[in-house]
Amino acid sequence: MAVRTPDPDPDSEGSENDLSQFSELPSDANNPAWLSEVELAEARRRIPMLYVEAIPVRTDGSGQVAEVGILLRSTPLGEMTRTIVSGRVRYGETVRDALFRHIENDLGPMAFPLLPPQPLPFTVAEYFPLPGISAYHDERQHAVSLAFVVPVTGTCEPRQDALELTWFSPEAAASDAVAAEMEGGRGTLVRHALASLGLLR
Repeated sequence: MAVRTPDPDPDSEGSENDLSQFSELPSDANNPAWLSEVELAEARRRIPMLYVEAIPVRTDGSGQVAEVGILLRSTPLGEMTRTIVSGRVRYGETVRDALFRHIENDLGPMAFPLLPPQPLPFTVAEYFPLPGISAYHDERQHAVSLAFVVPVTGTCEPRQDALELTWFSPEAAASDAVAAEMEGGRGTLVRHALASLGLLR
């Protein structure tokens, strides 16, 4: 199953993502780093795309992960599938800013993620258009994803094409049942995240 990472409307974000300071970009474009559908398809045919992915968690008073947030989405074919926060890094954008932007896009502005000044991924996931090369598959492209565990402290209200955010215990999030519902092999990614936190035996 393909990785589904919805892209926001370029018109709605042009003003807050102004990259006109980069002299090689056209200054008259609303969002000069934005690719049209044709340009994006051509880029995906030629180069790996860089993504960030975030697994939101809630922690208890001692700082231990108590819950893992997983999104529920509907595919264009009407199938229900689970996934995590995910999206491309824009030209001229820091990884931290990309993480913050996608968390806000998917979980709403009141999620209040706790991002360190220099976030470090717990793993790098490679998605390939041909299944079987790695644990991760995206039929559209070759994508390299920096994956992070991100504590959130506020109220999460899924937006864009996400229907809801379900909070699972770490044990349930790592279960075969949840992994079977996740797209692109992301159940493996969730297990890697929990293992990096010492929560899998």
